[in-house]
Amino acid sequence: MARTAVVAGTATAVSNRVSRRQASRWSQEEQGYYQQEAPPAAAPAEDDRDRQIAQLKELADLKAQGILTEEEFAASKAKILGI
Repeated sequence: MARTAVVAGTATAVSNRVSRRQASRWSQEEQGYYQQEAPPAAAPAEDDRDRQIAQLKELADLKAQGILTEEEFAASKAKILGI
């Protein structure tokens, strides 16, 4: 009878250990799934584009008023657009 208890106790201990190890692995996999990198936000690019458009409009107004020459306008435009 004691032998049966030892065998049953060992089997239970091994089974519990395997279950804990498996749960731990699943937990790690699940964390990796939820911690994937988020796609980059598009807002900064839109803000940058809006800023560039506003600057180009200001340059066009200055050129139309005769404050900037064609060469100054082209150079400033290239600088804003990063050309």
